[in-house]
Order: sequence, then structure tokens, then C-alpha cells
Amino acid sequence: MSEAPDVTGWWATAISDIHPGIIRLRGYPVEELIGATSYAGMVWLLLRGERPTPWQARLLDAALVAAVDHGPQAPSIAAARMAATCGVGINNAVATGVNLLGDVHGGAGEQCMTVLIDILGRARAGAALDAAAGEVVDGYRARGAYVPGFGHRFHPRDPRRDPLLGLVAEARVAGAVSGEYLDAALAVETRLGAGRARPVPMNIDGATAVIYSELGFPPPLGRGLFVLSRSVGILAHAWEESQSGQRIKGPMPRPLLATYTGPAPRSVE
Repeated sequence: MSEAPDVTGWWATAISDIHPGIIRLRGYPVEELIGATSYAGMVWLLLRGERPTPWQARLLDAALVAAVDHGPQAPSIAAARMAATCGVGINNAVATGVNLLGDVHGGAGEQCMTVLIDILGRARAGAALDAAAGEVVDGYRARGAYVPGFGHRFHPRDPRRDPLLGLVAEARVAGAVSGEYLDAALAVETRLGAGRARPVPMNIDGATAVIYSELGFPPPLGRGLFVLSRSVGILAHAWEESQSGQRIKGPMPRPLLATYTGPAPRSVE
């Protein structure tokens, strides 16, 4: 007879060690972590395996705080609010909003991290940083595409940009981060603004992409961390809407109907 499979290794994990009366996370007893570690610190511990330094925790916390919400005009939040009026549970409403965070709405941070990696790769291969940024920007322009992480359809200058990048600059002075991703992002910003009457500053996706890159997160986790952050706003909006008493709230006020663009009224005869 063949040997029975090792069923205890089926979901082998280095993250959590759970036994009756015991919960250890990355080796730390949860009862010791409670009260001693912030939520951002726990996010770092579970994703990275060790507890963060004070600067790592501060930067991660700032990025998570900055991206929590952007109001009902954000499709993910609007969808969660609509779902909350349709009789589903709060978890379903939150899931509805989170599931809208894709490549176009929610993915720009991950994409920007990839752009910064590309620029620094060119620079390490011998190109000047501003030239490397220019090559990448010109490539996007040639395709008629937006550079992810820069410009904003609503804000002339995203109010979250300056405090986040200021913290990165402070962390570089303290020796906590290299600052190379910050330099690459600023080079893109300069290139995008060249010859224009108005600059094209970084948005929340670009600023958090700088932080997550400086902290050593791979691009896919940049999106995951954005989803984690925005889930807070989605939850708050879903809960608020669920308390309104309204039912089956659609995307437009009830007196308004979508513009019809099909054939004129006609008979089947």
C-alpha cells in the first residue's frame, strides 16, 4: 500500500500557529502582541515575518491612513452603498465594493510601482535618472496612455501627496529608506510637467507607490495594501447607507432615467 499523504502539511504555513489555547503569529503569542503592536504593525508582521522598525511602521501607517476613502463618487464606494440598500449583509456590501478595485480603479498604485522599478532598472544600467524617466514617460505618451500614479481627474493637486512624500524625505534623512524610488517618482513628475502650463503631480497611487516601494513591498502587495486601506472607507459608507432606511437605491435619483439611444418606438407588425 502507498503511504498516506501528510494531511497536516496540506495547508502548511509560516504565518500562524494555532492549537487549543494557543495563537502564535509569526512565532509571537497573540496575547503579547495585543496592546503592544498597532494594526499597521500587525499588517507588517504578517506580510513580512518580523515586527517593523518605528520608521517602517510610521510609513506603512501613513500610507494606509491616506487611502481609506474618496467619497461616493468613487465607484467602489458607490457600489457598496447601493449593495447596502439591497438587503445584503455588511460583509456582502463590503465585498461588492472591494470587487470593483481592479486595474482601472484601484490598480494604479501597483502599476506605478512597476514603472518605478523600470526607471531604476534603466538607471542602474547606466542611464541618467531623468533620462530614464523621460524614456518611460515618452513610451506612455506614444501609446496614448496615462502614466499610472500621476495626475488626478478631481484634484488639481492631490492633498495627500505632500505629507506622504514629506515623510519619505524625512525617513531618507534618518537612513530608514534609500529614497531612490522617491527620486524616480519626482523625475517622472518633472518630465510630465515639462512644457506645460500646469504641473502633473503625483496622486495617492503614486505617493503610496513610493512608500510601498521604499519599504520593499513587491507591486502586487501594493495593490493588496491599497485594497486593505480602502476597505475601511467602503465599510464606513456601507454602514452609513444601511442606516438610511432607503431600499434598492440605484446609481441615479429615482426621478432620473438613463438616456435612451436605441431605435424609435416601433411595432412588431
